[in-house]
Amino acid sequence: MNGFDGKTYWIIGASEGLGRALSEALSREGARLVLSARNADRLEQICATLPSARAVSFDVTELAQVRRAVSEVGEVDGVVYNAGAYDPMRSQDWRTETAVAMSDVNYTGALRVLGETVPMFVQAGRGDITLIGSLAGYHGLPSAIGYGASKAALISLAETMRHDLAGTGVTVRIVNPGFIKTRLTEKNSFRMPMLMEPEDAAQRVVRAMSRRRFRTDFPAPFSWVIRLIDYLPDILVYRGK
Repeated sequence: MNGFDGKTYWIIGASEGLGRALSEALSREGARLVLSARNADRLEQICATLPSARAVSFDVTELAQVRRAVSEVGEVDGVVYNAGAYDPMRSQDWRTETAVAMSDVNYTGALRVLGETVPMFVQAGRGDITLIGSLAGYHGLPSAIGYGASKAALISLAETMRHDLAGTGVTVRIVNPGFIKTRLTEKNSFRMPMLMEPEDAAQRVVRAMSRRRFRTDFPAPFSWVIRLIDYLPDILVYRGK
């Protein structure tokens, strides 16, 4: 027996990349799974390869669909919010619709899902919430209009929830990966330090979920470098900008 065996986890953003790898990893640990994303066909294909997995497709940007999905999913032991959208974008190339769409999936979608699930967890006096953020959420980075700010908001949301839900029996954690090899990072034209395979990243998320620690950043030492920027003066961070 382990901490996942026989428990039910709802993974939102499970159709590919980290979400799919995490679904496979948790299934190997004996968890029952509810897998969600917009692509119903892809979800059904994944569920066909995993024992004790079922699909509930919906769009996190539509509140009516979120509420329908919550009702269909029913009682779960934990929720993993992994829904994500990304397009590299410089301020000079600002595309309003694209920036808003990223924020709507990465952050506002989490507000919709959590708004419909956290009260149930609190009432039950138990529950496990894992939010998948990003190291990009710690600082304003080049070409990250929409993405970086939305991940920063998700980190802030997790910190607030950690304060508020202390003593309720509901566990909240934020997991901030670096670069993961997915269809999203394929859009990048720059070198990505310590680029991870989804399976490697998924194992790190599983380890984080097995602990009560609030924050997990990886991979080291890349995550240390990102956090170190907090301690540098602006004149160094923005030199020549």
